[in-house]
Amino acid sequence: MTTHWTSPSDVSADLESVGYLADARIAQVTFLATALNKPVLIEGPAGVGKTALALALAQSTGRRLVRLQCYEGLDEAKALYEWDYHKQLLRLQSDEGAAWDDLEEDIFSESFLLTRPLLEAIRSEKPVVLLIDEVDRVEVETEALLLEVLDSYQVTIPELGTMEAVTTPIVVLTSNNTRELSEALKRRCLYLHIPYPSIDRERAILASRIPELPQQLADKIVQTVATIRAIPLRKSPSVSETIDWARTLVALGIEELDDSVTAETLNVLLKYQTDIERISKELSLDVEPG
Repeated sequence: MTTHWTSPSDVSADLESVGYLADARIAQVTFLATALNKPVLIEGPAGVGKTALALALAQSTGRRLVRLQCYEGLDEAKALYEWDYHKQLLRLQSDEGAAWDDLEEDIFSESFLLTRPLLEAIRSEKPVVLLIDEVDRVEVETEALLLEVLDSYQVTIPELGTMEAVTTPIVVLTSNNTRELSEALKRRCLYLHIPYPSIDRERAILASRIPELPQQLADKIVQTVATIRAIPLRKSPSVSETIDWARTLVALGIEELDDSVTAETLNVLLKYQTDIERISKELSLDVEPG
């Protein structure tokens, strides 16, 4: 379950083998993360492949993926660990006459511990990929929960002491830039920004995911998507939506992307009516009002 990567090109090859096309920057930062045992903080717009990179790393290295999905209100009980209070209560009720010191040592033992993603990754006997997804959605105060794990791959539990990592996880944090992350968090990570792909890279992604897609149609798709992304929208099309659009056109048996076809299928690419109307106007498409 080790990576055995000796260069960024090894990373590119392994990721490509599971369908993830990494550019030189992505491959280099990923390689350095494993060489230096450092977490990677990935920022960029939604849908550019940040989470997909962690999934591809798990698949290409044969590691299990442990995922912490961040959200507002996430606390220690959901991120690190909590005690099985129901089981502890049953233990107390079963031996009410026992001395408290004996009971306390018993009920605060590992058999009563419920592990959550961060502790699960630390305690795993086999190497894992730890994905801390959308870290920008938690409050600044909650980031403190992550610092000990990111700094030294360990978790301190007052009743049990410090638990150090059995194996070193590959740690990937993703952020959609909805707020500024703390300097303490950033300092512990290697930084990677993933923008929307270039036309050539997105064309290559389409060729990899949809081999039956005609090259001429793929060219037109990526050029149209690039034009649309240059226009301010409520939500620009992600790479996955480009793929969905291409698959839609293939399923409909369309070989040429003209204005009529674009107008009829724009709802696959864009998910807000205001965006559809704006793009229709910008591209002079004839789209019926929603």
